[in-house]
Formats: sequence, C-alpha cells, structure tokens
Amino acid sequence: MHKIEAGHLDSLPGSKREYAAWQELFDHVKAMLSNQRDIAMQYSPNNLVFYISLVDAGTIELIRGLGKNVLSSGDLVAQFEATWTEEQIKTHFRARDAVDAITAAAFQEIGRRARSGGTTEYEIQQWFVEAFRREDLVTDDPPIVAVNANAGNPHYEPHAENPSPIREGDLVLLDVWAKKNLPDAVYYDITWMGFLGQAPSDHMRELFQIVRDARDLGVKTVQDAVASGRHIAGWEVDRAVRGHIKKSGYGESFIHRTGHSIGTEVHANGANMDDLEIHDERRILPNSCFSIEPGIYLPDFGVRSEVNVLVRPNVAEVTGKIQREIVTI
Repeated sequence: MHKIEAGHLDSLPGSKREYAAWQELFDHVKAMLSNQRDIAMQYSPNNLVFYISLVDAGTIELIRGLGKNVLSSGDLVAQFEATWTEEQIKTHFRARDAVDAITAAAFQEIGRRARSGGTTEYEIQQWFVEAFRREDLVTDDPPIVAVNANAGNPHYEPHAENPSPIREGDLVLLDVWAKKNLPDAVYYDITWMGFLGQAPSDHMRELFQIVRDARDLGVKTVQDAVASGRHIAGWEVDRAVRGHIKKSGYGESFIHRTGHSIGTEVHANGANMDDLEIHDERRILPNSCFSIEPGIYLPDFGVRSEVNVLVRPNVAEVTGKIQREIVTI
C-alpha cells in the first residue's frame, strides 16, 4: 500500500507492505516473489481468452524482468467463480423443474392463443415473465420467442412495437433462462423448438436432426473425458460439435460458440465451449456447469437446441429434459 492510503485495504487478510517511492514498490514486489518461479496472473497468451486477459503489458514485463514465468490464472479464476457448491447445485435443479414445466406449458399456450384469436412473440414472452413471477424465478433478460426468420437471428429480441405474429405453419424457437430468487442461486438455460401445425417440413426436420446429433456428440465428448479422468478444455467440445455440423454442409451457418459457462450470471467466468470466437483453453472443472447449444441459422428460419451439462469429479450429466424431435404444437 502507498503510505498516503496505507489503511485503505485493512479489511483484507494478510500482511501489508508500505511504500512511497517507486523504487520501494519495485523492491517490495521483488522481495515478495523472491521464492516463487511461476506467477499466475490475469493473462492469456496472445489474448486468446480475452475475458481474463486484464493485466497490462507493462506489468507483465515487470514480472518477467524479475525472471519469473507468467502463467494464465484462467483455471484459478474459474475455480473461484464458476464452480458450484452443493447448495447452488440444488438451486439449479429447482430452477430446472420450474423452467422445464413453464416451457412445456408455453407451447400449449401458443397453440391455444394462436387458434383463439391469434398471438405474437412479444405476448408469449410476457406470458413467460408472468410465469417466472409465479414460480419466484428471476432473470437478467426475458426469454427469446422467435418465429421463422427471426429464429435465424441467434440474439433476436421480440419487442412490443411491431411484434411478429405466431401463425399456423410457423417454426417457433424458445430460449429460456432463469434462476430461483435466492442468494447465490445459479441459472438454468435451455432452448427448444416447436412447430405450429400438422408437421414441420422435411428441411426443418433435417436441420433439427443435425443440430440434435451435434449437441449429443458434444455431451458425449465431455462425458467420455470425465469418465476416463482426462482433462478436457472448452475448445475440444466446440471442435467436436462444429465438426459434425460442417460435415453436414452447414458449417457456415453455425455462427456462434457451442456453449457458455453458467453460474450466478447466465454467462459465467468459467470455460466456454468455444473454438470459434476464442480458442478457450480453460479446463472444464468439477462442479462446473455449461450449455451445449449448437444452431443452424438460415435466412428463412433457424434451429437451435440447448442443454446444460453439470460436471462432477467422475461423471457429467445433462441436468434437464433433452429434446429429441421438434414439438408439434
């Protein structure tokens, strides 16, 4: 601590060193690290994982100038921020029970309203918001309700102004995330597809099957690694999932990462399933959770399927219901 503000961090544990001149600061840093070889810092080689690469270049040069080996603290950050306690895991399953039931009821509500005067994406979104209130669920943003071409936009948001109707023959995407209104509760986050009518087209079914099989391959990739005791990084899951979609001829239409870390925030600070937006080398840690949500996005419609995977020391599991076919509304 600088002597001008020597008491500023007295609430924190540990010893305190004071300095006034910059030479004293450097001497203290050198003394503190004298017996250490490797120093973990908020740093990522080549800024690959920019979520954690926060230390300025000059500070890195200072530490390396002392002969130290600077390593990324990415896995340490994830250990503290993205792994769950047993109580948090319980809140995830409570959110799952509520969200799965609400999502199933939403498809029924869409059908009832569409055939009894009509409805819109925004109206169904607001129906979700009311259902969340009843079940004591909270969320950072309301769910995504998207039909047809709107479902081809991964981050589409329905609005009250100029809302899109939901009609017979429409493909409907529901992306729903929420957590229980409890301290330190964690999120549950899913995406399901439905079709309002007799049956979806062959093309819709084809794309859903590709996405579904890619999703299942991602889950199996994690489960096999965890069961065998092999460390696995987020990029490996993305590569497996993306490879399946590329082989099916739709690689250019899968425009986002395969999944994200989940915690008290819906996008947490652990390993993402990502070898597209970044090359995420962070390890998938025990007691962490993440989404696997591949998608194919075309000009006239889009398809996504999302599950949550919870990793334990020796096993990984999908925590909620798994969609196998497009829901017929």
